[in-house]
Amino acid sequence: MLDKAAHLLDVFYPTGGALRLSELVMRTGLSKTTTYRLAGNLVQLGYLERTGEYYRLGNRLFELGSLVSRRLDLRETALPFLQDLFESTRQTVHFGVRDGFDIVYVERIHGHDSPALPSRIGGKLPLSCTAIGKALLAFCEEAACDLLARELPRLTPYSITDPAVLRAALEQIQLSGLAYEEQEAAVGVSCIAAPVFTGARVVAALSVAVPQEQFRPAHLAPAVRTAALGLSRVLRNGVTSGMKPPPLSG
Repeated sequence: MLDKAAHLLDVFYPTGGALRLSELVMRTGLSKTTTYRLAGNLVQLGYLERTGEYYRLGNRLFELGSLVSRRLDLRETALPFLQDLFESTRQTVHFGVRDGFDIVYVERIHGHDSPALPSRIGGKLPLSCTAIGKALLAFCEEAACDLLARELPRLTPYSITDPAVLRAALEQIQLSGLAYEEQEAAVGVSCIAAPVFTGARVVAALSVAVPQEQFRPAHLAPAVRTAALGLSRVLRNGVTSGMKPPPLSG
């Protein structure tokens, strides 16, 4: 029964939008009676909310998610660097970690006129289609090998689906310390990212996303690199929060 309840909650991924009972039945493959009973129990527990005929994820899930200590500590430590990076570039800033063959966005900072992006806090995108994902892959050999043995996903006509091309890109990232993505996750948007380390281990990456016509990697690279290096230094020294990062260049 616990497996069925978890499966029911999973069908709200990735958008988190409201769903009717009939949609829950169709997406879970469970009977209408079982789905109705499970949904009712989850509403009572606060994991779902019901408004009329629609069900949506409840506040209890948000409260539990906010207690995930590792990602919360990492986010809080990174936040001053991300805020400075946004102030320096005035473009959308992302911070993400690896989850299998995807990245999970832990933080996103953007302005009022930011371009439409598929990213959202708590959301996932394929590693190979994002600058953050490539930055993580380049310094995680095991994950890169596993991914290169699979069929690479295509989100746009520009997504890399040839393993040889992706392998060459990862080798370049290892040399430069910077990852690039041009319209591979969303048409009209490009990104530059840098990995974040604790010692020799890559734990996250941060990026700046800009409209394709404004993408000037040489202008953005110093700020992105400085933010990643500063955060890596703080993590290496075991500081978790409250430290003022150095000003970013660029």
